[in-house]
Amino acid sequence: MASVEVSLKEMMTGVEGSLGAAVVDYTSGMALGTLGGGKDLDLTIASAGNTDVVRAKVRTMETLGLKSRIEDILITLGNQYHLIRLVTGRNGNGLFLYLVLDKDRSNLAMARHQLKRVEEKLEV
Repeated sequence: MASVEVSLKEMMTGVEGSLGAAVVDYTSGMALGTLGGGKDLDLTIASAGNTDVVRAKVRTMETLGLKSRIEDILITLGNQYHLIRLVTGRNGNGLFLYLVLDKDRSNLAMARHQLKRVEEKLEV
């Protein structure tokens, strides 16, 4: 099992083109930890904003009566990918992993695979 700090390092180093990573509690909107980012990428603000995205999708699925679970949510910008992966399992209820990637330097399939691996090992 991996801590939040170890998970953040694995997210950043395991995917080429990673710009920032966070582990977020979407019940409160608070980031439990962040790594990377910068003046053009405030991960605390992005974490809180993406909490609204996750809550809206969960609420919509409930309204539609969909019984499936969300694996990940992809937001594609002109030069970035924003990847959100909901954490499942006994220790991850209410958490998501958030990874921002440089679109030109990253492989989206590898990023999704890496986030799945990190999610499986995360223990909070």
